[in-house]
Amino acid sequence: MHRLRLAVRCLRQGGVLAYPTEAVYGLGCDPWNGRAVARLLAIKRRSMTKGLILIAADPDQLRPFVEPLEPERQREIHATWPGPNTWLLPARVATPAWLTGRFDTLAVRVSAHPLVAELCRAYGGAIVSTSANQAARPAARTALGVRLALDEPPDYILAGHCAGSDRPSVIRDGRTGRLIRA
Repeated sequence: MHRLRLAVRCLRQGGVLAYPTEAVYGLGCDPWNGRAVARLLAIKRRSMTKGLILIAADPDQLRPFVEPLEPERQREIHATWPGPNTWLLPARVATPAWLTGRFDTLAVRVSAHPLVAELCRAYGGAIVSTSANQAARPAARTALGVRLALDEPPDYILAGHCAGSDRPSVIRDGRTGRLIRA
């Protein structure tokens, strides 16, 4: 698919990408590229201290960023994926602060959205995922909505349909299972 190749090229060249997720359009970039993350945060008008979510096609794509938990906790987490479940997991020492913000954890999710999973597979790893909107404004649910919601457009918009969820993902603490956001 030509659109997917363009999206992957955008990520590899340090660009900011918009793409559909389960509930809303997301903004993403290469999580290892500090300049790309800084630009994404500027577009969104979001503070780096809040941290970001990484989204992946499978749990293996998240391993470079998070410490493993005990097997029972891992099984519980993996049983919720793919799906709209974001987990706060202990970040590896090498995980950049621009991803974790002021926290020692990193928010991660394995997406059930087919286009997101295909994007992460084609890219070869997890990508940043935050809603396509400026801070404190409603998130875009269409490609046109992305253009209207942001003063500075992303470098590429991977057009597609959101999966129909009317709510953002549930967020839980991976160490305890405690619900953070319902």
